[in-house]
Amino acid sequence: MSDSRVAAVRRFNRFYTKQIGILDEGLLQSPFSLAEVRVLYEIANGKDVSAVELAEGLRLDPGYLSRILRRFRKDGLVRREISAADGRRSLLTMTEKGRRTFATLDARQEEEVAALLHRVPPAGRRRLIESMRAIEEILRAPAEDSNRSYLLRPHQPGDMGWITHRHGVLYAQEYGYDERYEAMVAKIAAGFIEHLDAARERCWIAERSGEMTGSIFLVKKSATVAKLRLLYVEPAARGLGIGARLIDECVRFARRVRYRKITLFTHSELLAARHLYRKAGFMLVGEQPYQSFSRDDLVAETWELTL
Repeated sequence: MSDSRVAAVRRFNRFYTKQIGILDEGLLQSPFSLAEVRVLYEIANGKDVSAVELAEGLRLDPGYLSRILRRFRKDGLVRREISAADGRRSLLTMTEKGRRTFATLDARQEEEVAALLHRVPPAGRRRLIESMRAIEEILRAPAEDSNRSYLLRPHQPGDMGWITHRHGVLYAQEYGYDERYEAMVAKIAAGFIEHLDAARERCWIAERSGEMTGSIFLVKKSATVAKLRLLYVEPAARGLGIGARLIDECVRFARRVRYRKITLFTHSELLAARHLYRKAGFMLVGEQPYQSFSRDDLVAETWELTL
């Protein structure tokens, strides 16, 4: 490897760590280091998290991680509980104080990243994000890439047209729905853009090798109830876990912004989607036969997840 290429990577590392404040005495104007904030993030957003899995996932020395967790327990941020499914496992969960602390850090990080992007001209933002995506894809380990060969990103101009088009095409091909279904999707997508509450609503787009492969929305139904809408995965990308990941992102976000319930509407014939909803903890709470989209044999279902 040439010295100039090594020097270029090191130069970029120095530049970027300075830009995002990694070398500051406390990350995000907090008393926590980068490693400590990452540990808090994984516990706050994970499910059935153990210290062993944390050390492996974050590549942290077990002794160093143990000291971090000891401090968190002493400060009342994290608690250790015995797994109900396996008494030999100890699981880490956030206390209420820990959730408040992490929520503050998470919001502060979003503000800092938004401020960083605000300094970049609009034409440069897309190039910046695409460059970051390229770095992530190129440096990702082969084993990890085989299991998660896709990434999630926020929506951007052009995405709503793709979502509407792909829903219209696929639901016509697979279920015989007419153009009224596409019109309904267009109306939902337009309403999301026109009335977006950025603090409490999100759209996630899944991409694989630079191609869009899936999408999902979480929108506000009331102050305490969110609505999951328009889950979609391209046929060629099914089986990669994209649908489950999109649902998980909705649930995590809903919990973070303190919704108490997520509700969704689907059809009984969408078996793959129903399986994912059930696996994520949603419960079927209502069903009603109806006619629409040139079909007279549809059964509408309402599902709910209490957070």
